[in-house]
Amino acid sequence: MIFTINTILLIRFLMLSILNKNAIPRAAHFAPVQGKEKAAYYIYQLSNIGFFVYLFFLNVKMEFSWQFYLGGIFYIAGLGLCAVSIVSFSFPDDTGLNINGIYRFSRNPMYVSYFVCFIGMAILTKSWILFAMVIIFQVSAHWIILAEERECKKKFGERYLQYMKQVRRYF
Repeated sequence: MIFTINTILLIRFLMLSILNKNAIPRAAHFAPVQGKEKAAYYIYQLSNIGFFVYLFFLNVKMEFSWQFYLGGIFYIAGLGLCAVSIVSFSFPDDTGLNINGIYRFSRNPMYVSYFVCFIGMAILTKSWILFAMVIIFQVSAHWIILAEERECKKKFGERYLQYMKQVRRYF
């Protein structure tokens, strides 16, 4: 599973640094969290670490089964969505707001891409533990997203509120 880990890391970090080095600090920034969001932030970080450690111990069997094909489809779709998200994220407008490209359809396409990709990995490896980790990751990511939205409302004001009305949080 080292290949699966390296691929998503390359897309997430190398592609971003090639497209726009100024986007890296924005991507690494976490909005200030409060209340339940603090616990979610730590769970989110632990689940990320858990993915990358646990995946080293899992294998994918090349077989002609519905699970192999379904997992592969999810994994590749997640990688593709991640790449498209990175391209759009790399080029925000003059104020720093991302509302173009894939961000016209989802306010959080990178989080969606990680979810789809990690679900694919869980199916490919036939790991219920990894699947549970994906669910924990996604629930905690939702709380992180709420903190990010609060920060965007403060930073971008009415423009972001209009964006929220026009574009769904996920898809």
